[in-house]
Amino acid sequence: MKIVLLGGDGQLGWYLRASLAPLGTVTTVTRCGLNGDIACDLSDLSAVRATILAERPALVVNAAAYTAVDAAEDDLTAAETMNSLLPGALGEVCHRLGAAVIHYSTDYVFAGDSSRPYREDDATAPLNVYGRTKLAGEEALAASGADHLVLRTAWVYSLRARNFLTTMLRLAKERDELRVVSDQHGCPTSAPLLADTTARIASNWMARRDRRQGIYHLTATGGTTWHGFAEVIVERAAALGALPHRVPVRAIRSADFPTPAKRPAWSLLETQRVRHDFALTLPTWEDDLIHVLAPLASGA
Repeated sequence: MKIVLLGGDGQLGWYLRASLAPLGTVTTVTRCGLNGDIACDLSDLSAVRATILAERPALVVNAAAYTAVDAAEDDLTAAETMNSLLPGALGEVCHRLGAAVIHYSTDYVFAGDSSRPYREDDATAPLNVYGRTKLAGEEALAASGADHLVLRTAWVYSLRARNFLTTMLRLAKERDELRVVSDQHGCPTSAPLLADTTARIASNWMARRDRRQGIYHLTATGGTTWHGFAEVIVERAAALGALPHRVPVRAIRSADFPTPAKRPAWSLLETQRVRHDFALTLPTWEDDLIHVLAPLASGA
């Protein structure tokens, strides 16, 4: 199978390189084009279309996105281009080629007023620009006519790049106390888990004659708050010797830490559908975190 991976230099894309490799020939498209990647400005939709047409893949995996949630409030054009227009353009060109698309979306398409995990068919009502542009990207891809899967995920982290995990590890070394919001509920999901599970889904889905289309929720299992996540990060990292000591993590309200973009108070996603349709067993978010942190025990 010939696969084109967009955004292979991002947090998720980095792990997808290795996870997708056993499925066939993976051509990675990045802005800089280093190390054998194809160079392409992913905000230039004409250039993206031309690249896909030249490569003629069977599958495009789009890990490129504008993910700076707060910055998006003042950078609507860039967020729309990457999150809304790019998925639609990929769908259009893949429909012409008879290729399929796997795309990622977010828990932030929901308002956060639920009392149970959100299902794929629940009403959406994003609270911020990031969520609205990601929802528009879902809709544009669906309207393109291409075979597609949209994998909504949440609270993605890893030991690479800037994310909640790496920020907490850095601050835990610099400060005597961490202050983290405790009134936003969701499910931390590692980029390695997301990449490996994407590859399993892709292998299964592409082999089917009757491919089911649409949205699936894909996260680890269970749920916590940002405060709860931070507590476990500090506890586990200290136990592994990656922190000089275990700093206290103080719970605060979102109102105590105002941000330009409003976040949903509740964004747990129900994953029963993806587990059933692709015969998946997903780890708890705690076990997922333990796996991600394991390299710290060797000083990596």
